[in-house]
Amino acid sequence: MVVKTNVAEVLRRELRRPSWSRETVALGTNTDPYQRAEGRYALMPGIIAALRDSGTPFSVLTKGTLLRRDLPLLVDAAERVRVGVAVSLAVGDPALHAEVEPGTPTPQARLALIAAIREAGLDCHVMVAPVLPYLTDSEEHLDGLLGAVAAAGATSVTVFGLHLRGSTRGWFMDWLGRTRPDLVAQYRALYRRGAYLPAEYRTMLQRRAAPLVARHGLTGDGRAFREAPAEPRPAPAYQEALF
Repeated sequence: MVVKTNVAEVLRRELRRPSWSRETVALGTNTDPYQRAEGRYALMPGIIAALRDSGTPFSVLTKGTLLRRDLPLLVDAAERVRVGVAVSLAVGDPALHAEVEPGTPTPQARLALIAAIREAGLDCHVMVAPVLPYLTDSEEHLDGLLGAVAAAGATSVTVFGLHLRGSTRGWFMDWLGRTRPDLVAQYRALYRRGAYLPAEYRTMLQRRAAPLVARHGLTGDGRAFREAPAEPRPAPAYQEALF
């Protein structure tokens, strides 16, 4: 891992450029900004302040509970620019979570983070993704997870299925072969054409999840059941995490 400790300084310089049009900056769409290293280097406060001071709207997506530390900064920034906050929570079952997301905050810890964000006065979007075919796509699991997310105070959700790109594909299929060999053939069939689930599966997931989203009073945004991109994007070599 490479840590760019001067990121806030460089960001402020870039944001001062006359050509900068103050488009929304999305943090966390590629790598999580609240990984463990953030606890040591504390770079996000400077990034948030730089975006706020330049009048640049931004969003943060994370699974990291360290975001709690920066809630006062985010609330302050939201008084001056548009700020979006989202939490990733894909697996409600603690045992399965420990298998597929080892070393990351537990489902309960993330639910507590959602509640803290809402208590601070900010909206909180939740990425219920990626849904794992035959593992977390049952109506029972989705209903339980969406119910817990709603109870924590989430204001909206996005639901979509697993993408298997780059090295993630090899890691996941190896794990599946060790823990659920009965599902290997079904996964190979689902992903035989590439990294994305076929249209038939996406339609099934939409029909299953949409009524549950409505039942729990959550707003599903326009991306919730989006089509897969025409051309898969390569996964960065330095990020091996499934989610």
